[in-house]
Amino acid sequence: MNDYILDILKDILAIDSPSGYCQNVLDYCKKELDKLGYNYQQINNGNLEIYIDGEDNYTLGIGAHIDTLGLMVTSIKNDGTLIFTNIGGAILPTLDGEYCRIMTRENQIYTGTILSNSPASHVYKDAKTVERTIDTMHIRIDEKVFYKEDVLALGIHNGDYVFYDPKTEITSSGYIKSRFLDDKLSVAIIFGVLKTIKEENITLKHPLIITLSTFEEIGHGCSYINPQIDEFIAIDMGCVGSYLDGNEYAVSICAKDNSGPYHYDVTNKLIQLAKENQLNYVVDVFQYYSSDASAAMRGGANIKSGLIGAGVAASHGMERTHIEAMENTYKLLLAYIKSC
Repeated sequence: MNDYILDILKDILAIDSPSGYCQNVLDYCKKELDKLGYNYQQINNGNLEIYIDGEDNYTLGIGAHIDTLGLMVTSIKNDGTLIFTNIGGAILPTLDGEYCRIMTRENQIYTGTILSNSPASHVYKDAKTVERTIDTMHIRIDEKVFYKEDVLALGIHNGDYVFYDPKTEITSSGYIKSRFLDDKLSVAIIFGVLKTIKEENITLKHPLIITLSTFEEIGHGCSYINPQIDEFIAIDMGCVGSYLDGNEYAVSICAKDNSGPYHYDVTNKLIQLAKENQLNYVVDVFQYYSSDASAAMRGGANIKSGLIGAGVAASHGMERTHIEAMENTYKLLLAYIKSC
């Protein structure tokens, strides 16, 4: 199953999908769901719902987000460079020097580079020390543009999306390095579970609705979820670093994030399943984090909620995890679905 999950992961990482621009990657997911033989629907807010029948009326929900971080053109400067705003909370210093693509509303793509406003050490005294923020950075377009009018003539305007490279690499030692593992790794894991359910002809006790959300990175991805759902588990990244026990080889079970504690019984169930299946797992509290389950609760959903995810280092920057964390998350998710 690892090869299938990794193939899905590489494919969806290669499809640009910052919040609000997810149709291309959703179309990919729909084609894969057609191959697997699942029923699904893209609902009005853009999210994709996948439906699996069960034997009773208590409905489980699983959620992961397909949207990623990104940028958008805010303004065109008189010298032909672009001012941008961030979509989601990228660590902006990690973008200094990154190549990017600007997409016009007519689907014309232009390449460029994200740079500090002091981009040359031989010219600017503060090139190494200036803070990297949206106020001190710009995008240089790979076209002969010298004035704002030159850029407008290309068809580039305020509000155009800017994509940057995920830089995906899977090492021989099992590390998965890429931007946007948050949360496309979880989406790929869900596809692995869906494939297993079909191949092993697993009959579920509870109906299952899986939601792939498209606005999680800006906070409202699953603020609406299907009202049939009674219990909802968000599959997102597990945090790594500082005081946390999480690591790149384990599945993290989150007891609380900045939206508050998750349902006590659901968290206990996840911990017990991890123990029974002898998984490498940790329980952590994420202080600077919220999930699609958080959004659902804030949106008024009448659910029990939980959160798990593969441990991902350097989140919202140059992210990395290991195949072992992917495997542990896959096994816990499958055990949860089968045990309920």
